[in-house]
Amino acid sequence: MADYVPLSGEEEPPPQQQRRSKPRIASLDVFRGLSLALMTFVDYAGSVAVVAHSPWNGVHLADFVMPFFLFIAGISVALVYKNTSRRSLTSYKAMVRALKLFLLGVLLQGGYFHGLNSLSYGVDIEKIRWLGILQRIAIGYIVAALCEIWSPHVLSRDARCNLFKKFFFQWVIVLLISCTYLGLLYGLYVPDWQFKVPQPPSSDLSPNESYAIYTVKCGVRGALGPACNSAGMIDRYALGIEHLYMKPVYRNLQICNNAKILQVTESSPSWCWAPFEPEGILSSLMAVATCLIGLHYGHVLVEVEDDKDRLHHWLIFSVGVFAFGMLLSFIGIPLNKSLYTTSYMLITTASSGFTFCALYYLVDMQGFRCLTFILEWMGRHSLMIFIFVTSNIAIIGIQGFYWKHPENNIIHWIVAIFVHK
Repeated sequence: MADYVPLSGEEEPPPQQQRRSKPRIASLDVFRGLSLALMTFVDYAGSVAVVAHSPWNGVHLADFVMPFFLFIAGISVALVYKNTSRRSLTSYKAMVRALKLFLLGVLLQGGYFHGLNSLSYGVDIEKIRWLGILQRIAIGYIVAALCEIWSPHVLSRDARCNLFKKFFFQWVIVLLISCTYLGLLYGLYVPDWQFKVPQPPSSDLSPNESYAIYTVKCGVRGALGPACNSAGMIDRYALGIEHLYMKPVYRNLQICNNAKILQVTESSPSWCWAPFEPEGILSSLMAVATCLIGLHYGHVLVEVEDDKDRLHHWLIFSVGVFAFGMLLSFIGIPLNKSLYTTSYMLITTASSGFTFCALYYLVDMQGFRCLTFILEWMGRHSLMIFIFVTSNIAIIGIQGFYWKHPENNIIHWIVAIFVHK
């Protein structure tokens, strides 16, 4: 992650001393480390229903991880780009950084690495997955960065109650993004569509892989179910159905349980085996909104000097965002991570705000850093840890050392003893 700039109210050091004297917000590092720890936990404890991602509507523990990262990225943008004089050069550097993060995400989650049970690697370009966790963070980061760099806000300090007016351009972007998202989600017509499912060879004499073609009946507008939502349609047209996530979480729905036998039966709808991209194009609009709201929390951190005033502003704003999200869920916009609905965005962003408030109070205001130093260290090295742990590269590397046969490795033994016992 980028280095932080001095908080407002501190004297700007000479250029030769800036790198040495830039303070970090310890609670932000702790929050990032906590998000990494939570991601790792839900990855390995995903068999527990309340921990794993919700199959469709609803929110489970794992559904807070992505909003946490996006929220943190928004705060970081406010700290990194609070004083920008050379806007074109800064924009170029931000775009290069976002592109690197996006390409790294394609490498890690595009199918190049084959997971825990395979020592092979490589991916068919025709089936590579283009979008994923790091790609979504990169998209949110670059939009928030460009908004911060080019927004025509007043550079002089205003009272905290005028922050919304001072950074009005940011909220105009949030409103436009939200309206565009809702218009496309509810307004686009979704026709019937088809997909193909690989079938095992019928005999040893015909080893070539065959496919069964299935049709999903839609012909609707504004549907929010797994089969006929406009978010999936946009991804199928723009990215190609072969480039979507092949194991969508909605397969855990009760109606799809029979799909676990690798066949679509009469009791299991055909769409249960269709690919779906949870980090898709349309849902990324609301992910960008999460970053932009996190940017507001960063503005408070920069513009407001008193810790109690910061905490007061964050808490009031978080309560308002949470209440608005609950209102939208009550009037019919479901909480849905796969679609990243507006209600889901607001409630998870407010939860991110509450979590950051708690960590800021404990770590930065009360100084309880000795209790969170591990999370703080993880936050300082978040990208490295993500690459080597949460993307399974470290585990894949460890199981590369085996005794006589590839299955005789430490990882296989641990999984056999503690997971499949």
